[in-house]
Amino acid sequence: MSELRKVNVDGKEIEVPGHYTLMQACEEAGAEIPRFCYHERLSVAGNCRMCLVEWVGAPKPMASCAMSINDLRPNRDGSPANIRTDSAVVKKAREGVMEFLLINHPLDCPICDQGGECDLQDQAVAYGRGQTRYEEDKRAVEEKNMGPLVKTNMTRCIQCTRCVRFISEVAGVEELGLVNRGEGAEITTYLQANLTSELSGNVIDLCPVGALTSRPYAFNARPWELRKTESVDVMDAVGSNIRVDARGSEVMRILPRNNDDVNEEWISDKTRFVWDGLKRQRLDKPYVRKNGKLVPVRWAEALDVVAKRLKGDPERIAALAGDLCDMESMKALKDLMSSLGVTSLDCRVDGAAIGGHRDGQGREGYVFNSGIAGIDEADAILLIGTNPRMEAPIINARIRGAWLNNEANIGVIGEAADLTYPFEHLGTGPADIAAFAGKRGGFTAMFKKAKRPMIIVGMGAVARPDGAQVLREIGKLAATMKVVREDWNGFNVLHTAAARVGGLDIGFTPTNGGTDLAGTLKKCGTGEMDTVYLLGADEIDMSALGKAFVIYQGSHGDAGAHRADVILPGAAYTEKDALYTNTEGRMQDGLRAVFPKGEAREDWTIIRALSDHIDRTLPYDNLADLRATIRRPDAIAFDPAKLGKSGKVTAKAFASPITDYYLTNPITRASAIMAECAANVLGVKQAAE
Repeated sequence: MSELRKVNVDGKEIEVPGHYTLMQACEEAGAEIPRFCYHERLSVAGNCRMCLVEWVGAPKPMASCAMSINDLRPNRDGSPANIRTDSAVVKKAREGVMEFLLINHPLDCPICDQGGECDLQDQAVAYGRGQTRYEEDKRAVEEKNMGPLVKTNMTRCIQCTRCVRFISEVAGVEELGLVNRGEGAEITTYLQANLTSELSGNVIDLCPVGALTSRPYAFNARPWELRKTESVDVMDAVGSNIRVDARGSEVMRILPRNNDDVNEEWISDKTRFVWDGLKRQRLDKPYVRKNGKLVPVRWAEALDVVAKRLKGDPERIAALAGDLCDMESMKALKDLMSSLGVTSLDCRVDGAAIGGHRDGQGREGYVFNSGIAGIDEADAILLIGTNPRMEAPIINARIRGAWLNNEANIGVIGEAADLTYPFEHLGTGPADIAAFAGKRGGFTAMFKKAKRPMIIVGMGAVARPDGAQVLREIGKLAATMKVVREDWNGFNVLHTAAARVGGLDIGFTPTNGGTDLAGTLKKCGTGEMDTVYLLGADEIDMSALGKAFVIYQGSHGDAGAHRADVILPGAAYTEKDALYTNTEGRMQDGLRAVFPKGEAREDWTIIRALSDHIDRTLPYDNLADLRATIRRPDAIAFDPAKLGKSGKVTAKAFASPITDYYLTNPITRASAIMAECAANVLGVKQAAE
């Protein structure tokens, strides 16, 4: 922490850390400083000059983003340096800069998708001249093909280079650059290739003009037409904070909200562009299978059919909760099944061998204990059985930030994928965990000496038949390396499903001799299981359900609906007020942006209505009462060495469960945009081969 320095801003004397830029100091004093190229999370470029301020006594205005308080010298009488943000000199300088920026800008605001949200528009009004002195012809720049997500109009570009710095610094792929000089300068992709980063859509938000806009959203709506709803993303387990913009009954776009502890101000491309999947392949009415065909019926009939099946032998009934479920629906279904005596419940539809209630390790055995923001503090990170670039791009960007800014050393046991940062590949399978612990030098020695060591365990390590045994080996490693300390818990589980931690928190797992996913599917195959209730569970092997009667409750016509004997249409995540707990155990509230489609209903209300038909009425009639019953597990002393269970492990290498990043759940598989992205990635891979 640098020492405090005094500075006089517009006649107001303040004291700020010496490493502050003039821009930060001026804003601390309450002054507004316009800018185009500067961004708090990117390196300083200092090339737009819009942030000019006057240092009294200096020969010319200063770029406030590129000069620190430590660079200022006091006045001759020893008083603090004087900075002016509203003097005639500053006003003239800013008007000149704006005039230069608009020399070649096409001024096509009426047809620009950035209209109404454009920094150039706003600052031209606030700081620009009323006319220009330039009458020369404007230059034009050829459009660039950056792929299916980012639409370009590079004639509007003011060369602020925000996009270039984001792609190289945060996303970690060198795919954008500024070529040529002077009037010929332009931003382009290298070799005219498409952007391949899973975070590429963030350049749309960063662009202060209309040079980079959303291709799928192009010409769809104006910002003042849209209702804006704050919510939470469910495309992965990060729980990114988002804003859902809707018009009428349709979601038009999804944008990020700032949360420094979770996603900062970035979101993944899957989060941003999946909105078109919310209106395709929707389940909008109940169905019952009659004579081999699904036939639309009234709600009362569908619930009666389900009620009849659930009144059978509870030992022959099971319930599985999928990746996108909210906590309220899982709690309601758990309560209903418990009232019926059903003990075969599971929310781990990937077969992961985790669950603190069963192994006595509490929440710390299955959450990201250091917190996502804790990655910034880590100085040594070991990734086991995970490819965070595919499973959680936001967390992968955080890991890159730790390497870039904190010089963190990174090791990988698993796939040697392109993670956008250098790492030491320490092995591929379970045997390499013990081998790593036994080494004396290299990355092992570095990891032992680290002040903030971190182990990140992916589903590729624990969602396998020997997952419990692998987890025990990882736990022993964590104990040996003292990853869990009094002031630091670096044992982290990286989930891939938004519903997983919430399901484990409420105990949506087998009890009193009930079967888990594998046991349920096995019993279905042998005919020992009569009825299976799928709550949005589409990622299981439907063929393994055998002749069991399948009740599917969900929002999209995906694998579960195709196999179902009864379909109960539920709401998508943008259509209900719901709680989601992310991979670090942070419970967040998603708000309804639009109403469910057709006759679909919010999921917990369907289960509540069903309980009436079974004569097991649940004790809550509204969302507040239901939420009051949701409790987190009690804290338990955590010993990583006791995780999982002892036994032999196979030599099979770890593999990430995400094989196609853009097609991981029913909503993405219904999205034409995601399908185009998947095809684009496949084309890039084939071209590289």
